[in-house]
Amino acid sequence: MKIKFQVSGMTCAACSARVEKVTSQVPGVDRVEVNLLKGTMVVEAPSNSVVPSIVEAVSKAGYGAAFFGQKAAKTDNDQEAAMKRMKIRILWSFAFLIVLMYFTMGHMVGLPFTHWLHVRENAVVSALMQLMLTIPVVFLNRTYYVKGFKALWYRSPNMDSLIAVGSASALIYGIIALFRMSWALGREDWQVVQQYSENLYFESAAMILTLITLGKFLETRAKGKTGDAVRRLMDLSPKTAVVLRDGKEVTIPAEEVKTGDHVVVRSGEAIPVDGTVLEGRGAVDQSALTGESVPVEKSAGDTVSAATINTEGYFIFRADKIGEDTTLSQVIRLVEEAGGSKAPIARLADKISGIFVPVVMAVALLTFAVWMFIGNGVEFALSAAISVLVISCPCALGLATPVAVMVGIGRGAGMGVLFKTAQALEELHKVDTVVLDKTGTLTTGKPAVTDVISVVDQSRLLSVAVALEARSEHPFARAILEYCKNEPIREVSEFQTLPGKGVKALLDGKTYYGGNRALMLELGIEVPSFDDLKTEGKTPLYFASNTEYLGAIAAADVLKPDSAEAVRAIRELGLDVVMLTGDNEKTAVSIAQNAGITRVIADVLPGDKAGKIRELMDGGRRVLMVGDGINDAPALVTANVGMAVGTGTDIAMDSADVVLMHGSVSRIRSALELSKATVRNIKQNLFWAFFYNTLGIPVAAGVLYPFFTMSPMLGAAAMSMSSVFVVTNALRLRFFKPKYQPNTPVSACEPTAEEKLKEEPEMNTVIYVNGMMCPHCKARVESVCKAQEGVLDAVVDLQEKSVTLTGSADLEAVKKAIVEAGYEVVG
Repeated sequence: MKIKFQVSGMTCAACSARVEKVTSQVPGVDRVEVNLLKGTMVVEAPSNSVVPSIVEAVSKAGYGAAFFGQKAAKTDNDQEAAMKRMKIRILWSFAFLIVLMYFTMGHMVGLPFTHWLHVRENAVVSALMQLMLTIPVVFLNRTYYVKGFKALWYRSPNMDSLIAVGSASALIYGIIALFRMSWALGREDWQVVQQYSENLYFESAAMILTLITLGKFLETRAKGKTGDAVRRLMDLSPKTAVVLRDGKEVTIPAEEVKTGDHVVVRSGEAIPVDGTVLEGRGAVDQSALTGESVPVEKSAGDTVSAATINTEGYFIFRADKIGEDTTLSQVIRLVEEAGGSKAPIARLADKISGIFVPVVMAVALLTFAVWMFIGNGVEFALSAAISVLVISCPCALGLATPVAVMVGIGRGAGMGVLFKTAQALEELHKVDTVVLDKTGTLTTGKPAVTDVISVVDQSRLLSVAVALEARSEHPFARAILEYCKNEPIREVSEFQTLPGKGVKALLDGKTYYGGNRALMLELGIEVPSFDDLKTEGKTPLYFASNTEYLGAIAAADVLKPDSAEAVRAIRELGLDVVMLTGDNEKTAVSIAQNAGITRVIADVLPGDKAGKIRELMDGGRRVLMVGDGINDAPALVTANVGMAVGTGTDIAMDSADVVLMHGSVSRIRSALELSKATVRNIKQNLFWAFFYNTLGIPVAAGVLYPFFTMSPMLGAAAMSMSSVFVVTNALRLRFFKPKYQPNTPVSACEPTAEEKLKEEPEMNTVIYVNGMMCPHCKARVESVCKAQEGVLDAVVDLQEKSVTLTGSADLEAVKKAIVEAGYEVVG
């Protein structure tokens, strides 16, 4: 089981590495992942019995740990309050620092009222003034001393330890110098007074603390933007919902919606929970969840998801999933869990950070000793040692990977691509072979009419086909009805299903049949075999009367409109594309050719798909498997990266590492591009973090002396800016846009809007209706109007008491239908 903790006191990668190490040593702990950005830790253990031991181990290491069941995670309000407190610290710190710098360095640029402090007789007064101005800065930023020395006490030094030791060294040296000056002043030893008055380092202590705090503030504010994706998703959920209770509309908080409630959604409103449309229609903007830019039409029987927006129309739906079960909640949970997981590349930074701070402290001691041995004096040696301490804080190193991962995963969620783990995000850029399942992934997963081969007049064939199939539940029947949706349905009698063969019914006094070739041969009707259609994976359905063969309608599981384009886009990246299917080879090859795929693995039993993936991997391939069905689950788990299409089964999505919320395979290329961009960003961050420390530590230690020496103040500024640079670079991923933009063609089975206009000239007519009082009336009137032939759309305005019709309709028929529905037409 997974146990989550809130961990306090972590400030750098050395902290998270230390917490991870001590927790992993607790008996019973199987796996540990610490999230430095969120201050959380996820532990995998057999039971909750390890919680007290973990809390104790983390506490002994100098940090705080609280089980999530006892203490809630930090809220946005907590973070805002912490940022506000930090801002106050910065403002007051700078206020005292500016005055301190004015009196210590103002004379160098000719500022007034400062020269008297630099007369040797007033050296002790000047030193006391500097100390009094430094103490408030130290007090305001005392958190570094509390946490830093506590970590040292528990032998787990971190970034705060480096800052505490560095600034405290400067402060203590200044106090000692003050006592030495006072002692020398009493003996009129002006040489000693002058020597120490020029090397007090009070301003260095104050400057280090102020600049570090400023850097942490900028870094924290930037890191806060990494969770923007999740916060935007959370903000999408409406706070209220309109439900029907006892026939009346009632507005209630969204969290009070119950499964089975009938929820009303009007134009412009957000959908509060997942459900199924019962009546009405709407155009729903699903871009927040799926990345689709165009609203999707929803009508009775269609599913809707929480946080999507009804841009136009009105409908009532049944609440099916509420609370944590909604698609939105699942997406948020996946994004948060993935953002908290670690990419393999992060392990390198963690290992280095774990030993980095002790090594740096040893280097600082060595620097001090070497310069003392050479004879450059305690002031120079101390300055070099302090510079080494403050410039080498491993903040940038610890932030390099997790910040980029969190931003990348958040950006993916905004594009409709869900990465379940950081490892999946990193591994995806390494794949060289993309294996695509056929049914439901490349194809629509349901039959559609592909060919109409008519012996008689085609309109007669289609009329008979629609009449026969209107009562059939066969998938081919639905395909024919969809193809002929504008064809009027004629009434038949004596309808009968012929199991394994087809259907028959009486129409206009004559018996008609629709079915397979075996049925036709049984009736003694000669029909073509259509072997060429069968080779292409198409199945012909024959239609005939007792004495006459009318023709055939062929149907097949056709490619999704954008599959061929998506395959081409993937191949442009230099990746091999393979189609894996259980279909026979001839059908598979035909579909693959249409999709632009040259390699096909066909006749594969469901249980053997994982074996085929393993064969590819054993041959040195790094495989991305894309599927949607239950039979794809083993293959998705076996592949280097498994990717499920969002319209697939729950089992497939549970087994996959990446989920495409949109049913289109065109998102595969976007996911690949995002993975490459994120990994490239991580490598940039790691390079600059390593380069900065590799270059900065020797310079701070004084290898460029006498040409250049780094003061502790400059070291503190450089360290802070390195962290800000790394976080800012990672935030660039928020604006990532894939080079490939899908250009999905309109389905060949559906006429375009332009074609519809050519077929039926558009006409807008307004009819004024009395008696419409509520959304039910609105839905009723719109429904009866749309049922009339020629009406393309009907929109009711309750305030105006009108219905606007679009299309070329018989107005008298429309008026009659409205009156029969119980309303009065007044104009």
